[in-house]
Amino acid sequence: CAIIPFISLFFLTLLLHFLALFPGAFNCCTKISEVIPKGILRRVERFEIQKADGLCHLEAVIVYIEDKKFCVSPRIKKVKKWMKKMKHKIHRRKVHVRKQRRTRIIKKKGTET
Repeated sequence: CAIIPFISLFFLTLLLHFLALFPGAFNCCTKISEVIPKGILRRVERFEIQKADGLCHLEAVIVYIEDKKFCVSPRIKKVKKWMKKMKHKIHRRKVHVRKQRRTRIIKKKGTET
């Protein structure tokens, strides 16, 4: 029965690869609130927008307050108005992968002797 440890190792490796490729897979909002008090919106440190595509199947606005995460509906008028007002004041992190910045390589001319 030397094959059982091999199969276990294979599935563990497969799981680790999945987690590396899809880090947000287990960080999706599964429930959203349809109401949010103004007091919470005043204390938000940052927010993210969760799209209903890819790994997460629910559209939501994720607000962070003191390392706590709250999932609210993006359809709430108060939240829409707040997001418009705050988009330049609060650090907003998109859930989707950012494009890498192109770096320009400048070739230096060799010095002549």
